[in-house]
Amino acid sequence: MPKHANGSEPAVDMATTSAGTPTTTLTNSASTVSVGAPAAVSRRGFLKGIGSTGAAAGLGLGFSLTALESAEAAIIGPDTASQRRARAFQVRRNASRGHLTDQLPTQPTNNDEANYADRRSVFAKGLPHNSLGEPDPTAYQSLLDAIDSGDPADFEAIELSPIAVKKLANPQAAYAFEMVGTDSHSGRILAAPAFASAQEAAEMTEVYWQAITRDVPFAEYATNPLIAAAVADLNSLSHKASPTVGGQITTGTLFRGETPGDLVGPYISQFLWRNVPYGSSTIIQRYPTPIAGEDFMTDYNEWLAIQQGANQTGVLHLEAADRYIFDNRSLAEWVHRDVTFQGYFNAALILASFGGAALAASNPYKTSATQGGFITFGIADIAHLVTMTAATALKAAWWQKWLVHRALRPEAFAGRVENSVNGSKSYGIHPDVLNSDAVARLLSANGNALLPMAYVEGSPTHPSYPAGHATLSGSGATVLKAFFNEDFVIPNPVMADADGSELVPWTGAPLTIGNELNKLAANISIGRDAAGVHFRADGIQGLLLGEQIGISILRDYSHGYNEGFAGFNLTRFDGQEIVIVGGEVFEV
Repeated sequence: MPKHANGSEPAVDMATTSAGTPTTTLTNSASTVSVGAPAAVSRRGFLKGIGSTGAAAGLGLGFSLTALESAEAAIIGPDTASQRRARAFQVRRNASRGHLTDQLPTQPTNNDEANYADRRSVFAKGLPHNSLGEPDPTAYQSLLDAIDSGDPADFEAIELSPIAVKKLANPQAAYAFEMVGTDSHSGRILAAPAFASAQEAAEMTEVYWQAITRDVPFAEYATNPLIAAAVADLNSLSHKASPTVGGQITTGTLFRGETPGDLVGPYISQFLWRNVPYGSSTIIQRYPTPIAGEDFMTDYNEWLAIQQGANQTGVLHLEAADRYIFDNRSLAEWVHRDVTFQGYFNAALILASFGGAALAASNPYKTSATQGGFITFGIADIAHLVTMTAATALKAAWWQKWLVHRALRPEAFAGRVENSVNGSKSYGIHPDVLNSDAVARLLSANGNALLPMAYVEGSPTHPSYPAGHATLSGSGATVLKAFFNEDFVIPNPVMADADGSELVPWTGAPLTIGNELNKLAANISIGRDAAGVHFRADGIQGLLLGEQIGISILRDYSHGYNEGFAGFNLTRFDGQEIVIVGGEVFEV
């Protein structure tokens, strides 16, 4: 039997205020919430307010009152206008009520902010810093004061560095409400890895190696000596950052995502390589690619200035010809320039081109003898949900970033590593990263342990954990898995050649929609690690947060279909199959 995943529904009473305004009261054992609606304006009242046919025409409404009344009388269907409005209210109320009664565990934190008076563990880019790259205590407190109050005026009082030209990235988005899905403050993820933990050390070492190996083609991972060195170094650590086989990282698991499908086939998802049918044109997925060997922020003074929000001095140079994604440098640049929902909208268009066989078995139009899906269960439905869910997911990520964790970025952690190994200050960093082969190589090559960045500006001006790209990826992949058959084998799979100039056939294991969507989510998430702007945990937990958002949106929309519909079926990132129907989630 399916396992029910939600709480019981509260009683709902309708009442009327003294002013005649309808009020809804939701009651359960935990809370009672009363919501007053604005005074309703009936059609007759609206028309009376207009006053005349001439007034209606003068407002540009394009109809006469007599024609309107006659047209309404001619409408057929199961509901009158008032009945339909009442049913619409009921559908929206039921969707909202489902989220109200969800059981929410406490959101954990790692307590690092309170544990370190020097704020070594926090995000503070754009604020004044001392010579060690530590934020000014008064300035950081001004940020905390604004976050604590939520008052827009307090955000204008945040003390930025005198040399800052980059503003903080939209912290007030953390307070925004959504009209669909669960509230942005209702998602739950693990606490960010602690600053001094073996996990943080391993993830920093992985990011170092992603920078060092940025120019190694994915097609050469099995034989490249630099990749072999990365595998050996990461396997020597107390915590394994990349996925393992038999307890060991291999050249086939290095830097990959953490679902089984991430380990099948080429490193890059088919949805980042295949042509995208875009209306009457076709998008060839060759993209601007930075030249090899060009990294940024390896000079300490420039690093320190950029931590304070100063403009970068470096300039990015591109190859003469666009290329397919073929290494971590080209992947990092793709996730540098993408529009939020781009990867998943492109994937939706590619998936739609596979035809009806690729649709989920639960799609009611797969068995209809007379109809086809379009606005519901068709491309309009899919495109709407996969694009709108991105902003919803980002709001959930922004709450976690700004109001919960405020975790520092890898570029800032690398500054702590550099000041540890050069003797300026001991930060209590786990020795795994300090003694790593990765750090030794950077000290030899650059004279310091700063992280070579793919982007001239370094990281964005918002905290690291969780990753925004990962959170919107979790939601986008979840929506697509709900509409398409995850077991469908993708025809004519491809891979990029060693320099990204051409696509060649993939002749290995079959590649399925479900696995390649999970891989797409991992590529877009971990691609940000390859740029140097995120840790692995930022991505993995961001995917799980986004998945929660995607499921919550599907719950809401599952209330609204007229078709006979058995529910959305999909597989979560943890391998659990679920069904979403009537606003409820069941484990299969």
